[in-house]
Amino acid sequence: MHGTPGATPPPPLPTDRLRFAMPPMHDSVEDERRHRKERLAGALRIFGRHGFEDGVSGHITARDPEYTDCFWVNPFGMPFAHITVSDLVLANSEGQVVQGGHHVNQAAFTVHSQVHAARPDVVAVAHCHSVHGRALSALGDLIDPITQESCAFYEDHALYDSYSGVAVDAEEGRRIARVLGSGKALVLRNHGLLTVGDSVDAAAWWFLSLERSCQVQLTARAAGRPVLIDHRQAVATREQLGGDLVAWINYQPMWREVSRGEPDLFD
Repeated sequence: MHGTPGATPPPPLPTDRLRFAMPPMHDSVEDERRHRKERLAGALRIFGRHGFEDGVSGHITARDPEYTDCFWVNPFGMPFAHITVSDLVLANSEGQVVQGGHHVNQAAFTVHSQVHAARPDVVAVAHCHSVHGRALSALGDLIDPITQESCAFYEDHALYDSYSGVAVDAEEGRRIARVLGSGKALVLRNHGLLTVGDSVDAAAWWFLSLERSCQVQLTARAAGRPVLIDHRQAVATREQLGGDLVAWINYQPMWREVSRGEPDLFD
């Protein structure tokens, strides 16, 4: 047995000497643009790791900090796992490419540009055809408050209760934006999930968390009758965990893993 019985432990360190990551501040629009593009490339790779890619479906958009009606997005048809910062495409609100050498998914911009237009507070929009998201959407259901994580979406997401094929017209995008309202997420019936955030990190985390919440809800229902968290506790939990800053913090371990493990994404 090692140690001295009754020895006085070291004093606690001052909290200002402890590291805790917070969203960075940027000295220039160029720095902020580079940051958003790096986070976008990383998020796409993380989505690829989680199997959210389905053919050419799936996209994340990030608003440019200077040209606020233009959005960075993954190139059409490029595997998520291969995307680098230099591969990203900048397109205007009509889906026309203004920087980059690849096409964009026009169906993506039909929805994303309208959500961005309706929500100037939103930096990023994520939409993919994930398995559990599609399964829940086929039921036309919302996320129930059955876990701590699902409470983050309590009364802060909505169901787009319609399906009219691949979204290709602006009016469909405007309807989707109206149903989203001020919320952080949508379940698109018979289609999939969509999330938004005030950073790429937040939008990506909300999508990951929403997909997992769909998986938990479907699994719990298959096993029995889930017990709902009551309204008061669900609201209190959402107030603690449902903000974009909390989403940003939760996302950082994934960002560190992909940025350190796959440094070629910065190319």
